[in-house]
Amino acid sequence: MWHVDIRAPGGGRVRQTTGTTNRKEAQEYHDKLKHDLWRVSKMGEKPKRTFGEAVVRFMNEKAEQPDFRNKRLHMRHFREKFSGRDLASITRDEIYEALPQVNQRKKREVSPVSRATKNLYLSTIRSMFNMAADEWGWIASAPKLPNLAVDNKRIRWITREEAQRLLQAIHSPWMRDVTTLAFATGLRQSNLLDLEWSQVDLIKRRAWIHPDQAKARKSIGIPLNDEAVEVIRRQIGKHQTRVFSRRGKPIIRWDLAQWNRAVARAELEHFRFHDVRHTWASWHVQSGTPLNRLMELGGWSKYEHVLRYAHLAPDHLAEHAATVTIWAQNPKEVNEESPQSLVA
Repeated sequence: MWHVDIRAPGGGRVRQTTGTTNRKEAQEYHDKLKHDLWRVSKMGEKPKRTFGEAVVRFMNEKAEQPDFRNKRLHMRHFREKFSGRDLASITRDEIYEALPQVNQRKKREVSPVSRATKNLYLSTIRSMFNMAADEWGWIASAPKLPNLAVDNKRIRWITREEAQRLLQAIHSPWMRDVTTLAFATGLRQSNLLDLEWSQVDLIKRRAWIHPDQAKARKSIGIPLNDEAVEVIRRQIGKHQTRVFSRRGKPIIRWDLAQWNRAVARAELEHFRFHDVRHTWASWHVQSGTPLNRLMELGGWSKYEHVLRYAHLAPDHLAEHAATVTIWAQNPKEVNEESPQSLVA
């Protein structure tokens, strides 16, 4: 990869990558950059910023957010497409064309990237361009990047009997315990794997997630039922700081291959670990937990996030449904030609 090292007219020094391995293209980039620096110094024009510079600043400012790993993954993809480009020159159409099209993992078949996943990439790059325009003053305006339309899919949840089959099919003790606590609390996978002893009070039977660990950026209080307390007690003495560990060390990542094998043994289809959270929420609604309480228990930031579970328990609508009937409620009001009178 070719780099440039230029002494600017104002006395500063510019050293950066050209984003290319071609010497001719690198020379053209060098000459253009030198010309732009002259125009900035002599004519007072706003300096041009590259996409790579924007990525570096954006990632530094987002380093403390809980979804930093995802943002890094998204930006690594876009840097392959726009490295070395003038930030202001990148168009809306180019960004949409640059969205990932397929997922390809080792020893796995290639699968198309869903629109929901593409929207996550769009959200990250949209945030960067908005910051570049509104906060940093690097570009005059940010491109408009609306999300792609996504079909509303049915929420995937399983019954208690299926959940028992799944837990029995998980051979690894630590994975079985993590999954059991997920069914009991509805916590996200990252919150479970990163859970520390300082976040648990077994005497008062509660745990909590700090704001910097929560997706909605606000703390979550988790009451612990009997199953949750039993799982956590089994972890005592295994690690000094983390609740869950593997061979005495913190768990870095979930064993997806082993999870998929357990799902297959349990005879379940298309069941992801995140569907455990959907299952927990579904069980709550079916048992009568009000949606506003479920929102608090699950740490959701918006009410519409829990409304998708409302259809599972429409009991609160029964009295309203009874106000509209085909036949009159009073037998005296039923006319002689109604089915009731004919049967009688």
